[in-house]
Amino acid sequence: MNVKVQRIKISLYLFNHFVYICSMFTELCNQIFDQSIADYHVHNSVYQPILNPYEKTTIEHLLYLKNWIDTVQWHLEDIIRDPLIDPVKALEIKRWIDKSNQERTDVVEYIDSYFLEQYKEVRPGAGASINTESPAWAVDRLSILALKIYHMHEEATRTDATPAHREACQRKLDVLLEQRRDLGTAINQLLEDIAAGNKYMKVYKQMKMYNDPSLNPVLYKSASN
Repeated sequence: MNVKVQRIKISLYLFNHFVYICSMFTELCNQIFDQSIADYHVHNSVYQPILNPYEKTTIEHLLYLKNWIDTVQWHLEDIIRDPLIDPVKALEIKRWIDKSNQERTDVVEYIDSYFLEQYKEVRPGAGASINTESPAWAVDRLSILALKIYHMHEEATRTDATPAHREACQRKLDVLLEQRRDLGTAINQLLEDIAAGNKYMKVYKQMKMYNDPSLNPVLYKSASN
């Protein structure tokens, strides 16, 4: 077989394989996010430890970890809005949320590192463009959507709520489900475009200034006093 023809066939095979993986990726995300949320609600406590069922070296491990962080933070945000919360407890929760935001950002960057590794051999075409956000930050939105869907479904099926409340929540749930389908399609298309060289990705490390004692003026001024 002509070497050039063989290389073309191999390239087509690899591209089709990438497209298949891309088309399945958000389905995998949604399955793992739903699993993480269901696992959390077995005990429904922000203090329970994570029991990640996936190997540490896999993307599945990162996706489960990402959603678990989001799920715990979702409930921390509920707790801190209690109008009767003790101020000392509120400050503790606020600092916990700050720490959680940093962990969330770190995991998003790990997921982007996975994508960079996946597509490192792809050469962007001459007209390739960059997306407004990296794949992992789009996955971040998909994780939050999974939480919105779970909790809106709870509200839409609450037996102690009025029919009007349940109907209103069902309408919102329908919109959220449509949003998840649309976002999933957009993410899959982005990954296909990256695999084809029509788009390229860049990762900018997030600058969380409020957690950095050298960048937050309140922290570095208090340290100097």
